[in-house]
Amino acid sequence: MSAAGLDWAGLMRVGIRGLGLRPWEFWRLTPAELALMLGEAAGTPPLSRARLDELAAKWPDRPAPGAEAPAEPPAMGAETADLKG
Repeated sequence: MSAAGLDWAGLMRVGIRGLGLRPWEFWRLTPAELALMLGEAAGTPPLSRARLDELAAKWPDRPAPGAEAPAEPPAMGAETADLKG
């Protein structure tokens, strides 16, 4: 985001009055640190069920036309069955 797009007066009010920061403490914060202190989630939000459904519809788990289907995975525990004696 460009500097022109930030509400500096509002951010300073929240930081200094709301969070009790001293001016020099406010200006030393990175935008990510200030967002975290204000309770905003940092980074990408988690994948929602609706978004997962959208992605699954767009890229379904099926072989491409003409491709051989993958073999079924072994049954649970099958890989350790021969270890039991």
